[in-house]
Amino acid sequence: MNAPTPTDKSLQTAVLAALSVYLRPGVLIVLLLGFSSGLPLALSGETLRVWMADRGVDLGTIGLLTLAGLPYTLKFLWAPIVDAWDVPYLSRRLGRRRGWLVGSQLLLMGTIVFLGTRNPLSAPLMVGLAALLVAFASATQDIVIDAFRVQSLPADQQAAGMASYVAAYRVGMLASGAGVIGLSAWLETQGVSKEAIWPIAYAGAALLVLVGLVAALLAREPASAEADAAAAVRAEPIKRFFDTAKGAFVEFFKRDAALAILVFVVLFKLCDALAGAMTAPFVLSLGYTKAEYAAIVKGVGLAALLAGGFAGGAVARALPLHTSLWIAAIVQMLSNLVFVWLGTQATNLWSLTVAIVVENFSGAIGTVIFVAYLSALCRNPLHTATQYALLTAFASTGRTLFSSGTGFAAQMLGWPAFFITTALAALPALALMTWLGKRDHFRALEAERNSA
Repeated sequence: MNAPTPTDKSLQTAVLAALSVYLRPGVLIVLLLGFSSGLPLALSGETLRVWMADRGVDLGTIGLLTLAGLPYTLKFLWAPIVDAWDVPYLSRRLGRRRGWLVGSQLLLMGTIVFLGTRNPLSAPLMVGLAALLVAFASATQDIVIDAFRVQSLPADQQAAGMASYVAAYRVGMLASGAGVIGLSAWLETQGVSKEAIWPIAYAGAALLVLVGLVAALLAREPASAEADAAAAVRAEPIKRFFDTAKGAFVEFFKRDAALAILVFVVLFKLCDALAGAMTAPFVLSLGYTKAEYAAIVKGVGLAALLAGGFAGGAVARALPLHTSLWIAAIVQMLSNLVFVWLGTQATNLWSLTVAIVVENFSGAIGTVIFVAYLSALCRNPLHTATQYALLTAFASTGRTLFSSGTGFAAQMLGWPAFFITTALAALPALALMTWLGKRDHFRALEAERNSA
């Protein structure tokens, strides 16, 4: 047996060094916060839609409830508050960023429990209000976590932190999606009534927020945040808020084609969001049970998500940003057609598995590459939190405003035509991406990222 050559040893050392960064304390904290960040989204989205469908609420009302996600679209409006102000008591004890983390997570737990105890049949408006409160608390937590991640990790750990965050975010979504749906199905088999199973399931989801709460308590306050807090003592709070907001927005809108960039951010994930809004009701309408759907989503669906995330990361590292975005956009568009195929198949778990794997794998590729693009746009560390909140708020528009009418569209078009239409919704993003490419928008971002 030949002894390892110096080249082999160097390669092994490089690989171990690359992997060891994922075990750094700061990266592990970001990993746990990623789980907490991904957890609430499904509770006011997919899981809520399954709950409503399970209780017999009509598709039109289910579609309208996507409007509860508006805080994700508008969060840039109060992001400067998170940058500029302290949380009473908590910020004094824990620091500004950790104080906001703990405060938003406590609010999140309370609003999730409140949502779970509403009745979708007798009080649909109250369900919508409760879902809106969950989304507000969740959006606030996202603002804080984005700022904390950027400020707490050194440059050589940022990539690992983002990869860990995205993977854990997806796991959190699955826990509150397939996990909560699966728990409700199991409770039903135990003889628990439909009126009781969902409050119990949502209470269980609220307890999972403790993962992020523990991470916030174990974390250290970023040094830059401590410096900002010290400066804030000498600054007028209202003036600090407006100065923070003005600096972030003015810098972003000085970019060439800034408005076109925002439109592109809205459109890029639109086809994925439109199809995703009706995926669960569509699957249940084919005759699959909640338990079957949940088992596949949290089993092979989770594996497909993680594989797609790593694949998206590899593509983003190996190829130019513009090329990566084209790959992500086309994969997302074509994946919607798998549901047209699923509708032609006899009800069987193999067909459902194929559809979920294709959708999750392609969606994860698109998400990771899109996050890389959004991160490249936030070039100034002083304004990262507010600018990132602005961009992710616009990106969530497809999931909230445009998706609100998907229930009516599905009723009017029928399922096959609906999913074909959602695939065609990718075309405006492809056209705008072509236009931005001709203006060297993506090449300029590559140059900025490489020079950083």
